[in-house]
Amino acid sequence: MAYYYQHSARRRPMAEINVVPFIDVMLVLLVIFMITTPLLTQGVKIDLPKTESKALPPQQKEPLIVTVDPEGRFYLNISSKPSQPITARVLSNLVTDQLAQGGAGEQRPVLVRGDKNVNYGKVVEAMVLLQQAGAKSVGLITQPTPPDHVAG
Repeated sequence: MAYYYQHSARRRPMAEINVVPFIDVMLVLLVIFMITTPLLTQGVKIDLPKTESKALPPQQKEPLIVTVDPEGRFYLNISSKPSQPITARVLSNLVTDQLAQGGAGEQRPVLVRGDKNVNYGKVVEAMVLLQQAGAKSVGLITQPTPPDHVAG
């Protein structure tokens, strides 16, 4: 018995990439991003605090802290009377002035501390005012949950 092998009949792996399915997927993704991008710009841009936060470095400037009390009044820690409520216009002007003094370097941290019983709309209003005043990112101040109340 003789076995004959034909070397020319062996199949070699195809070394070409078919890009048509790739182009189809990319076009679908492009359409999705074109539709969703305008919807994303309507919200308020904020940087939410992480669960494990670090203390601010000592060389960093004192943060601007806007407090919203249960009645929806605004307070600013750097105002002439931090314990006196201020109007939205005064808040915006003070924050604009403070951020303008910072220069082109690292921006001063801007934080919002809202009472847990305040209307959510007042906290969002404070964030919008801060954004309009020139804050590039706004953090939220929260208290850590006691260990016995952590969901598991």
